[in-house]
Amino acid sequence: MFDNFSPAYSTHKGAAYIGDSKELLAELPDGSINLVMTSPPFALQRQKAYGNLDQHEYIDWFLDFARLVHRKLKNDGSFVVDFGGAYMKGVPARSLYNFRVMIRMVDELGFFLAEDFYWFNPSKLPSPIEWVNKRKLRVKDSVNTVWWFSKTEWPKSDITKVLAPYSDRMKKLIEDPDKFYTPKLRPSGHDIGTGFAKDNGGAIPPNLLQISNSESNGQYLSGCKAVGVKGHPARFPTKLPEFFIRMLTDPDDLVVDIFGGSNTTGQVAEAEGRRWMTFEALAEYVGASAFRFLDKGATPEAMKALYQRIVAGESVALEEHRRQSSLTL
Repeated sequence: MFDNFSPAYSTHKGAAYIGDSKELLAELPDGSINLVMTSPPFALQRQKAYGNLDQHEYIDWFLDFARLVHRKLKNDGSFVVDFGGAYMKGVPARSLYNFRVMIRMVDELGFFLAEDFYWFNPSKLPSPIEWVNKRKLRVKDSVNTVWWFSKTEWPKSDITKVLAPYSDRMKKLIEDPDKFYTPKLRPSGHDIGTGFAKDNGGAIPPNLLQISNSESNGQYLSGCKAVGVKGHPARFPTKLPEFFIRMLTDPDDLVVDIFGGSNTTGQVAEAEGRRWMTFEALAEYVGASAFRFLDKGATPEAMKALYQRIVAGESVALEEHRRQSSLTL
């Protein structure tokens, strides 16, 4: 795919690259990506280990990436971005940076806002500490904005791939509709007909996604512990990219994460049979992210060897690494 870059590691379906996302994106053919799913560093006032910019600088910085994404997306492709909320510096008033990004993406770059999503993380710790824990002036910030942008008004999408389980009450209604409702036109204008009780395989999900981000074990964190490195501090849960990858892509479509981090996106894309690429500037994060593609039989010694090879700049084919170290992917 690239003339000037080799992958840090590759799997059956994809590859992770160490480097500047703008340089890597520029190498891809225009109109070649089905979905860019990412969570960039947030525009927080307090500096984080993974790097973040001042809120005013942040918007221009992010739009530089978005311009490239617009060129590289297929006409029916999508760009889904998870933005965490933030406060203005020194006061308990909210920053509007994530909303300003959204408006400028549409007004200046030609994106369409296909839909706005809100990720509610019930396990999120109270923050910011100053306004919530110390002064007790605000409730905890536990909702991220997730903007679904598209290149045209008609991006590829199929919500039947992400139907939610029916509630117990809906299950009873389907079993015996006459007992629970009478078909008629409601005062709201909704025409509740006999087809309302049809079993469609699940309920249409809302744009409020309740997903806990509370992983405390698993192959990725086990590998980080074995090697003696810290896990990425801003990982999103697998259920978040899973929802959008299933809804917005088909098997063998190309999914790209331009801020790869711990490569949750690549892990999910691989599991869902999509081709994938992730870009991440820090070699240490990329090296550790490879643990996601090893099973629980991987030994600490094998993990250390893999991590060291990647961080040292060697390009590793994980299938070959498996054969060499007797691992099972």
